[in-house]
Amino acid sequence: MQPVAHHNYNIRRYGVLRRSRLWTPILFVVGLLLVSSVAWAQDGVVTVLGVWGGQELEAFQKVMQAFTEKTGIQVQFEGTRDLPTVLETRLQAGNPPDVAAIPGPGAMKQYADRGALVDLSQYLDMDALADDLGPAWIELGSYADGFYGLMISADIKSLIWYRPDQFAAKGYEVPTTWAELEALMDKMVANGDTPWAIGVESGAASGWPATDWIEDIMLRTAGPQVYDQWVAHEISWTDPRVREAWEIFGKIVRNSDYVYGGAAAVLSTNFGDSVNDLFTDPPRAMMHRQASFITSFIRDANPDVVIGEDVSFFLFPPIKEEHGNPMLGAGDMLAQFNPDPEAVEFMKFMATAEAQAIWVGELGKLGTNSKIDPAVYPDDLTRAMAEALAQAEIFRFDGSDSMPAAVGSGAFFEAPLMYVGGEDLDTVLEYLESVAQETY
Repeated sequence: MQPVAHHNYNIRRYGVLRRSRLWTPILFVVGLLLVSSVAWAQDGVVTVLGVWGGQELEAFQKVMQAFTEKTGIQVQFEGTRDLPTVLETRLQAGNPPDVAAIPGPGAMKQYADRGALVDLSQYLDMDALADDLGPAWIELGSYADGFYGLMISADIKSLIWYRPDQFAAKGYEVPTTWAELEALMDKMVANGDTPWAIGVESGAASGWPATDWIEDIMLRTAGPQVYDQWVAHEISWTDPRVREAWEIFGKIVRNSDYVYGGAAAVLSTNFGDSVNDLFTDPPRAMMHRQASFITSFIRDANPDVVIGEDVSFFLFPPIKEEHGNPMLGAGDMLAQFNPDPEAVEFMKFMATAEAQAIWVGELGKLGTNSKIDPAVYPDDLTRAMAEALAQAEIFRFDGSDSMPAAVGSGAFFEAPLMYVGGEDLDTVLEYLESVAQETY
């Protein structure tokens, strides 16, 4: 099954498709108050800039309505496909929005370095916020002794999908460590089963599923601090710690005993189709590593499958004990650009379980506030993901999505195709480093 059109928006939001530079900025203004796009600063109005459209925009309108009913403060939303350019233009002109939905912590740090952001710790009760959000979200939004980025929802990628009935029938147990996962893979092979279904084909964005593998591994072998340095190109792509992550990935993806169809299938199978190898009779593969959005592809291709019963997930296991089990994902981060009292009140509201329950309840996302009523989520599987997210002590944004496009959605997408295709690792990493040196 090729991914159908209605999946394209979700794919882009998860960092799957590269952000097109061919889009002409299309601005639309919606909200509880419609005004000229140049009239940003208005008494009693909070202006919000973001990329949301469609279902996400409808959900945000409901959040805005709830905020206005609660406070009497109106909210104006301006949407754009080219947020970095529009936001930069407004910053240069001295009329930034009060609040913007920024791409992630990398952008947050850049704006904070310029003095463009409001330090939310000056206005929010950080003790109460830490109690509501937990350490992972406080750390992610913190920079240089300030708190600048508020995560209002997240999508998680560190998931391995499997069929509980098949595991039970064959005596396989869910692994909780990397050593247990390696032993499980060998047991599967000895039993005549293939451990993994992997497909990295995605048109012009082919290769991105492999980047997620490498990022998940590196978080667990090198730790979040080194991961951050790697994303910022403060260490080389040829660094031994980067190489180690690629080698671990290679031991799986370049081993035809471990992956259904071997390298040829990995390169030619669409990412949305590869999970279907779990549902053949008998199954072609036992496990599939993919983000939470894969459930929509499973439902489309296998309408009789009950998500949460016929298929479930376990977390990508820790590799080196000292680095724990970080969570890789993406999400929606808000930053405040003006210190107006109305904007402060809006940010306070967006941190609450009340606001996030509206947002995630409409969209099937996962909230960052641990006080959200679990009943908001549509099923037990989503509730299990929300619980896993709430328990995560460390969360990191998708690395390729946080890098400059020439690297993150260019060379880093291409490099795994080279590696899976048989290119030696030194050549692959030297290629990545050469592009990075030209880009950063």
